[in-house]
Amino acid sequence: MADPTPSDAGPYAGSWSALALRLAIRGVFNPRLGLDLAKTAWAFRRRRWWASWPFLPTPDGTYLRWRMYTAYASEAAVPPLEDVVNFARWRRETMHL
Repeated sequence: MADPTPSDAGPYAGSWSALALRLAIRGVFNPRLGLDLAKTAWAFRRRRWWASWPFLPTPDGTYLRWRMYTAYASEAAVPPLEDVVNFARWRRETMHL
C-alpha cells in the first residue's frame, strides 16, 4: 500500500488551520465546549514541548498521523469538525474532566 497523500485522504480531507479556526469560533460561542476543546488539546500536547521550537504545546506529528490513520485510514486525514466536538464532549463525560 502506498503512503497516503492529501489527494487520497478521502472525505476527511481538509486543512488543519481551517479546522482549528472553526473549532475556536464554536468554542467562543459555547464556553463549555471551548473548555472541553482546550482540555482535549492540552491532553494531546507533545512531551517536553517547551524544549524545542516552536515552543508551543502542539501534538507530536508522528502521533497525530498515527491517530488519523487508525481513525480514518489515512495519515493525511483531517477529522470533521463534529468528530472533534463529539470526542471532546465524550472525553469530559467519560473521564469526568
